[in-house]
Amino acid sequence: MRATARIAMEPPGSVPVNGRPGMRPTRRAGGGRRPPVVENDDFAAFARRVIRSHGRRVAGGDVDGLAALLGLAVEIDAATDDAVTGLRAAGYSWAEIADRLGVTRQAAQQRWGTR
Repeated sequence: MRATARIAMEPPGSVPVNGRPGMRPTRRAGGGRRPPVVENDDFAAFARRVIRSHGRRVAGGDVDGLAALLGLAVEIDAATDDAVTGLRAAGYSWAEIADRLGVTRQAAQQRWGTR
């Protein structure tokens, strides 16, 4: 009877946790959010394979694809610009970004800081 009274008093939206009805989940440090699962290494490896394959196709005689292959460099630069801008907006320092790129903090800030 006691458990029934407690369930009735719980606010709407409470869910059973560990088999105990009416208990709310506890919040974890950092707001209870888990970082998203991102497979950047696998995704980057896939992109490299596609670009290399495109280069081999052009080398095999697809001269019309040469301009499109060069256009990928422009897209990569734009994607890098977006990535650095997003990282800065998320609070990453120039030193953290530069470290990942293998350049100095000053070089990273000079290249992407004015955008």
